[in-house]
Amino acid sequence: MKVTVVGAGAVGASCAEYIAIKNFASEVVLLDIKEGFAEGKAMDLMQTASLNGFDTKITGITNDYSATANSDICVITSGIPRKPGMTREELIGINAGIVKSVSSSLIEHSPNTIIIVVSNPMDTMTYLVHKTTNLPKHRIIGMGGALDSARFKYRLAEALGAPISDVDGMVIGGHSDVGMVPLTRLATRNSVLVSEFLSEDRLNQVKEDTKVGGATLTKLLGTSAWYAPGAAVSGLVQAIACDQKKLFPCSTLLEGEYGLDDICIGAPVILGKNGIERVVEIDLSDAEKEHLQTSAEGVRKTNGLLEL
Repeated sequence: MKVTVVGAGAVGASCAEYIAIKNFASEVVLLDIKEGFAEGKAMDLMQTASLNGFDTKITGITNDYSATANSDICVITSGIPRKPGMTREELIGINAGIVKSVSSSLIEHSPNTIIIVVSNPMDTMTYLVHKTTNLPKHRIIGMGGALDSARFKYRLAEALGAPISDVDGMVIGGHSDVGMVPLTRLATRNSVLVSEFLSEDRLNQVKEDTKVGGATLTKLLGTSAWYAPGAAVSGLVQAIACDQKKLFPCSTLLEGEYGLDDICIGAPVILGKNGIERVVEIDLSDAEKEHLQTSAEGVRKTNGLLEL
């Protein structure tokens, strides 16, 4: 199993680290345009192998896509990160050109690959890959929902005063501060609805804290977060590589599901060796349906800024 991660910055390096530590891939290729940067990150990570007990080979390369040839899965993290006060949508001008070029180069050398998009604005970048490549839709995946759901579970556990292993919950919709749809109604603590433990006001606070999870970290860190995004990607990669049939909310091309068409947006999917093997349609309340439609309108507005 060969995995390529494009972009050796904080997010990309975290992706490579978590994938390697899980020890299911034979090789991770870390590629960057900055001379020597990916090579240095790869060497640093390989020097942790004996300490962390993994045998995955991590290779760093500067802008040579031939080294990525025959990758089973490719992760695109490249692009400029958010700065404090920036929205994900403000990144579109620069990042669209980067993602279009990167995806083309990856597919040239790995025509059978599955692509996972991390670059922001993530739903629109996922849509861009759909529109500018010939890959079938099940092999193009946007990471956002997996990360947003992890942040949702963190906030739920915090509110409950419970261990996070007790908590389950999901975020669908767009990967943006206003577009996320945290499904508080369906969230559980060991199969018991969290509404049994938390007031409506507290649940609404959890929802709002989740939606601004990325912006909160950007303000604190001065740049985008990297540990949780890297871990989210590694979860998706492992589910595909190991054919786990796991359910994650991911940005996927919808063709009528949830009443939406020709849009990439977060929805629950089953991930296995073929990438997205099924979009799962769950019964939403009227309020959740309305929120998802509003979210889709926001994503479409951003998509309209693309030069396809």
